[in-house]
Amino acid sequence: MAPDPRIAVCPGTYDPITNGHLDVISRAAGMFDEVVVAVVNASVRKDNSLFSAEDRVGFIERATEHFPNVSVDAFDTLVVEYARRRGAKAIVKGLRAISDFEYEFEMNQLNRRLAPDVESVFVMASPQYSFLSSSGIKEMATFGADIRDLVPEEVAVRLQEALAR
Repeated sequence: MAPDPRIAVCPGTYDPITNGHLDVISRAAGMFDEVVVAVVNASVRKDNSLFSAEDRVGFIERATEHFPNVSVDAFDTLVVEYARRRGAKAIVKGLRAISDFEYEFEMNQLNRRLAPDVESVFVMASPQYSFLSSSGIKEMATFGADIRDLVPEEVAVRLQEALAR
């Protein structure tokens, strides 16, 4: 009998996805049998996402299509509830700085209380991506900076179009 597949969820808003996110997803794909990139539906967070959840899912699907064990989905529940529904035993999060760790540590404690069977796995950002954030990308693009080497090409084009409106 084959062992159960090791499934992980990589949750985030991904508004937009960056090459740093893709680096974490790639590394998670090497650690787990299946990785579900879980896009937070903006209506849950009540924030002003630049791209719809559908757009963000599409960007990520196209950017990760070369990973046979990566799928993409949107969700609108607690992350641990979503992880359990997908049969995941791990939530993978990228960490760039101490401030990320403080936030993720707190979230881990809450998640462990709700779902002690779901582990948090923290992946340190690769040095070349340690400064990247979706909000930083949007700010740079707003002021005309060249972001083409920081996000997938499709995202760079769509971001410029969205900001031109």
